[in-house]
Amino acid sequence: MPRVPAHLRERALGMLQGGMRTADVARAINCHVRTVRRLRQRYRETGRTADHPRSGRPRVTTPAQDRYIRISHLRDRYRMATTTARVTPGTHNPSISAQTVRNRLREAGLRACRPVVRQVLTRHHQQQRRLWAQTHLRWTRQEWQKVLFTDESRFCLTRGDGRIRVYRRRNERYTEACTLERDRFGGGGSVMVWGGISHHHRTELVVTAGNLNALRYREDILLPHVVPFMHAHPDMILQQDNATSHTARSVREFLHDSNVSVLPWPAKSPDLNPIEHVWNLLDRRVRARAIPPRNVQELAGALVEEWGNISQQELTNLVQSMRRGCTAVLQAAGGHTRY
Repeated sequence: MPRVPAHLRERALGMLQGGMRTADVARAINCHVRTVRRLRQRYRETGRTADHPRSGRPRVTTPAQDRYIRISHLRDRYRMATTTARVTPGTHNPSISAQTVRNRLREAGLRACRPVVRQVLTRHHQQQRRLWAQTHLRWTRQEWQKVLFTDESRFCLTRGDGRIRVYRRRNERYTEACTLERDRFGGGGSVMVWGGISHHHRTELVVTAGNLNALRYREDILLPHVVPFMHAHPDMILQQDNATSHTARSVREFLHDSNVSVLPWPAKSPDLNPIEHVWNLLDRRVRARAIPPRNVQELAGALVEEWGNISQQELTNLVQSMRRGCTAVLQAAGGHTRY
């Protein structure tokens, strides 16, 4: 009997019991008359409208092999399906196919996904992140409103799309086993920018030529942009990460002499800085433009324009997420978070 959905079988049976002709029922559910007749005959014999059990294709792996496939990929999330297929004999063949491995993993809730790339976190980094989150979890909204979050970011004209995949279950995206730790890098033409955001304000987006060392950070960023902003808002605190250009003695002395308060910051914690989300938003806005940038000059202009188009409410919402970020760090015991 051809496959007829269960709801149409019940509908057809009701029509037959209501006195409709077989041909009319077949026309109503768009199937052959013989199909309706067999449906009625099966209901008379079994009291059911479902198909008889079908054997289907014999399974090529045993339950023990299914467990081996699942455990192998749970132990090594980057293990390739072709590797497992090569070392797993089938019940009828010398080996099984890679698609069979993927099917078994899918049955176990494991799917091949792109890994989330995060920086390397040592045990010391995790401990410092946890302590920082415990301290600042008690901060009020008013205290977070006084922080100017700053950072640099590099935007590339082109982006690479690696073919690395990781097998994971739902809600495992940010677990340690499913996260690819890698130092940041970019290729091709690129633009380096600096910016700062707070609950009520933002700085201008500064386009810099090349990388920032301590001298250039002091002369090109702090002196013309940060110090005037902080003096205009004397109750604000500067947040910056622990890049060498930020922690150099000359920079620390300059900030001290300029009466700029600096928020202590745990190393390798971009997920705690809400401006990271602004960079992602900025990247999406630039790439979604009707005419994408074709060179670094156009890329720089597009970044500055889109920076000004981001609403202050979006920035405010990101700053207000700091408490949730601290909670996420504590729940991850100082490890990677979805932020």
